[in-house]
Amino acid sequence: QVQLVESGGGLVQAGGSLRLACAASGRNFRTYDMGWFRQAPGKERDFVAALTWPGDNTYYADSVKGRFTMSRDNSKNTVYLQMNSLKPEDTAVYYCAAKQGPYYSSRSSLYDYWGQGTQVTVSS
Repeated sequence: QVQLVESGGGLVQAGGSLRLACAASGRNFRTYDMGWFRQAPGKERDFVAALTWPGDNTYYADSVKGRFTMSRDNSKNTVYLQMNSLKPEDTAVYYCAAKQGPYYSSRSSLYDYWGQGTQVTVSS
């Protein structure tokens, strides 16, 4: 069983930056594939980024490539999403998710564990 708790959301102006964190509890954290998804009001939950085990390879949605960076700190059981050059269209609730490795997926239905979400609002 894995429990995930996101933090770091907030209100930022367009062009600004935020760093989201997702703290995980449970054993063998480093062997889980981790993902970030987001959901805007009235829209489906969309893939943002993933980090896979082993090797911590990263994958990004085209809409955030070059602006967002996902990373993992196994000593803290935490994954991060560094978000730069934020745009109003990045406004959403951001969710952290986990699944057993070792294969990449952008499909939310394949992730077994989810955090409660953290709101990111980007003003124009």
